[in-house]
Amino acid sequence: MAVVTLSVGTLTACSGGDYCSELQNYAEATKNMKDLKDKEAVEKLTSEAKKLSKSAPDDLKDDWKVMNDYLAKAKEVDGDEAKLAELAKDAGPKLAAAGEAIAKQAKETCKVTLGS
Repeated sequence: MAVVTLSVGTLTACSGGDYCSELQNYAEATKNMKDLKDKEAVEKLTSEAKKLSKSAPDDLKDDWKVMNDYLAKAKEVDGDEAKLAELAKDAGPKLAAAGEAIAKQAKETCKVTLGS
């Protein structure tokens, strides 16, 4: 779970208020999520992440794709702890880099803190 909330990228310009507003919703969804076994929370997080991937600045589109791919796979394993652990291991470095980029931009441009 920490990997999901930590993920965020670098950005030079925000694509407007919609992205920053949606990012605030995503931040709230991550705060309310205890772990990836919570199907309802994963669904909410996935929904918010999909919105963000559409409104994200161009330099974060790839990072949001990584995040969405991970969340889709996490949703598919349906709370199976062993499969979630394997998924986190496989996606780890790529997911962490995407998360860092998204978080950095969120804080610098949108004044939204992710993963705390």
